[in-house]
Amino acid sequence: MGVESRVTRVIIERSLRDWLSIADVDVVVVGAGPAGLTAAKYLADAGLRVVVFDRRLRLGGGIGGGGMLFHRVVCMGDEAVEVLRDFGIRWEEVDGFRVVLAAELMSKLAAGAIDAGALVIPGVEVEDVVVRDGCVRGVMVRWSAIGYSGLHVDPLFVEARAVVDATGHDAEVARIAYGKLGLGELKGIGPGCVEEAEKLVVEKTGRIACGLYAAGMAVAAVYGLPRMGPVFSSMLLSGRKVAKIIAATLSQ
Repeated sequence: MGVESRVTRVIIERSLRDWLSIADVDVVVVGAGPAGLTAAKYLADAGLRVVVFDRRLRLGGGIGGGGMLFHRVVCMGDEAVEVLRDFGIRWEEVDGFRVVLAAELMSKLAAGAIDAGALVIPGVEVEDVVVRDGCVRGVMVRWSAIGYSGLHVDPLFVEARAVVDATGHDAEVARIAYGKLGLGELKGIGPGCVEEAEKLVVEKTGRIACGLYAAGMAVAAVYGLPRMGPVFSSMLLSGRKVAKIIAATLSQ
């Protein structure tokens, strides 16, 4: 047996073991951006079995673009500092903002979620939701490359006790679920207003349908809230809040 066949065997066997372990989980987080990765860490810290899917082959969502492709972003307020510390993310204080290196924010959020025990799988998109008795009870997934290719390939199921839409501006899971559950259309994201957006996104974070929760910019898309550009404190706080809500709900 050559090295080449062993490489193939090890990768496939270990990957399939992962997939078998997530056929049913406690929480599916859709979107490996700042809110999704933050939620995943705190959910895993609470002892829940968590998988994170992202359609892209990179993690961090909108963080990577920084502010207009500049390599730093900012956070506001003291509460966000608690999350930065939990992930070991460094910052410098400038003019009342916590200025963070975008690459460090991306990488340490991902590492924090993985180290806590969440399984993060890039290159997977959610095509549909599983609905049972009027509640979202999982997702239907496929490799993102299948969608990009335009091929018709049936997805596979991942059952979950809770699903978090952390897909950002498009709120992809909420859009699908609202259509299937007859809940109407999402309001879409409004114009920019940093202070209002930072406050309202966190306030509105939580359950948006039975079994379905929204975090981060998906919250703004559901409720028609303003946007805040390269300010990421509400994304972190939204992720932490949704994790606390779900952990409390599932423990009942």
